[in-house]
Amino acid sequence: MADAARAVRDENEYYNYADYRQWDTPPRYELIDGAAYMMSSPSVEHQRMSMELSIQFGAFLRDKPCRVFAAPLDLRLFPREDLSDDTVLQPDLMVVCDDKKLSKNSVDGPPDLVIEIISPSNTAGLLLQKFNQYLAAGVKEYWVIDPDEAFVHVHILREDRYISALYQKDAVIQVSALPGLSIDLKTLWQTSARP
Repeated sequence: MADAARAVRDENEYYNYADYRQWDTPPRYELIDGAAYMMSSPSVEHQRMSMELSIQFGAFLRDKPCRVFAAPLDLRLFPREDLSDDTVLQPDLMVVCDDKKLSKNSVDGPPDLVIEIISPSNTAGLLLQKFNQYLAAGVKEYWVIDPDEAFVHVHILREDRYISALYQKDAVIQVSALPGLSIDLKTLWQTSARP
């Protein structure tokens, strides 16, 4: 699995958003502190979960100022006008409540909520790097969903650190960043109707 999250091109090469925008190859990439990581194609189960959450968040946010976005969409946590910022992520879902952070091709600044669904390209080291990036940027709520182990790790920003909780199978998560919204995890663990 470690090879799945390998840096693109030369591991010693440094990239920024200006470089990233010029790549025209089909695979998706993320930049973390200037290192480029190729993302694996998501599984059917991964996409089913992403769609289920998109529907639930979208229905709750209808006629509200916040919006939900699904990958692929660039998230520039620390945007710079000259495009020299070196961290560009593509979380599976994100909720943005400030329209000023929405540009034509990216979300520019920390979303209110980020959800990552673990896939083969998410090594433990890469997940830790993302955790630290989201914390440094001030993302209010960050979820990591493990489809194989059937748990959701929720991190809620309190002052300058995350308070974390683990939710399993039949739990219901009260979404801190969106008061009034709760997600019943049973809807995530349902197996596909197809064999």
